[in-house]
Amino acid sequence: MNQTAKRSFKDRWQDFMDLLPDAAWLKWLLLGLLAYLLLALGVGMYYSFAPAPFSVRDKAAEYAAEKGGTVVTGSATTAALMGVMETLLEKPGGYLHNDRLPPGLWLDNIPNWEYGALVQSRDLARAMREVFSRSQSQSTEDPDLALAEPRFNFNSNSWALPSSESQYRDGLKYLGNYFDRLSDKENPGAQFYARADNLRHWLDAVEKRLGSLSQRLSASVGQRRLNTDLAGDADAVQSTVAPQELLVQTPWTEIDDVFYEARGSAWALIQFLRAAEVDFAHVLAKKNALISLEQIIRELERTQDTVYSPMILNGGGFGLFANHSLVMASYISRANAAIVDLRDLLAQG
Repeated sequence: MNQTAKRSFKDRWQDFMDLLPDAAWLKWLLLGLLAYLLLALGVGMYYSFAPAPFSVRDKAAEYAAEKGGTVVTGSATTAALMGVMETLLEKPGGYLHNDRLPPGLWLDNIPNWEYGALVQSRDLARAMREVFSRSQSQSTEDPDLALAEPRFNFNSNSWALPSSESQYRDGLKYLGNYFDRLSDKENPGAQFYARADNLRHWLDAVEKRLGSLSQRLSASVGQRRLNTDLAGDADAVQSTVAPQELLVQTPWTEIDDVFYEARGSAWALIQFLRAAEVDFAHVLAKKNALISLEQIIRELERTQDTVYSPMILNGGGFGLFANHSLVMASYISRANAAIVDLRDLLAQG
């Protein structure tokens, strides 16, 4: 039986080899290409696993120990941003969003996951440059953050000259300089102002990002919506006339893209909110808002649950099959609503 199986395999292999060109070098070239593609497929599957979350407290302590500094106010937030950007660059496969060769070229989910995390990182870097590191609107911006923020906003698809990775690594270098200077008592030029108004400023950007993601996720099934763009202001005008009823629908080819972008965005935001829990602890305690922040984090953590389906399904809201986008939109929307409540709470005296 085994000999018959072996002969059968040999016969099939010979039939396959007979299909290849007669030239030996070309035959081996094609076999090598086939082996490479199969290997790239397996490696690509390994690269597609999302990274695990990290502890912002441990990350801040690790960075401080490397430079012989101490953990101070602002260290956790800065370390969280550094940790997320380092994860994008150093996870298995590295940064894949701009790859032009297999296996990165074939991958779809993890590059969109990277983009979601990158957008949240850009928003936090902007908030650090504009408000967290400045005491007043007329204050001078921190020189290292002024150099780091535009580098994180560099084109996410650039493959070379310069590559996205090189710009992000440069941004990390300047962000690391700011982290080191925060605890330098002899040179107090670098500061992090953990105030309620500063936290509200950043949360306002987070609220808008999550609101957009929630709408794009909900549009997976297509909805006819009334145009409310000018609602609430009788004197409001817009550039061109828009229809009173709009069909909002995410193209079916982009449904999984939006899903994984939202998943990556939520992953990064969890790290950043954990850092805010540390650096803004006194503000949150005074406003009795710590439990509100914890609830936001808990909602976002549900977005990281294991997806057991081999593909992102797009069933109807009450249909026979699941709609993963609507489930994700539910968690994102609840987190967004809680952020609105938290911002209102921080605005109170």
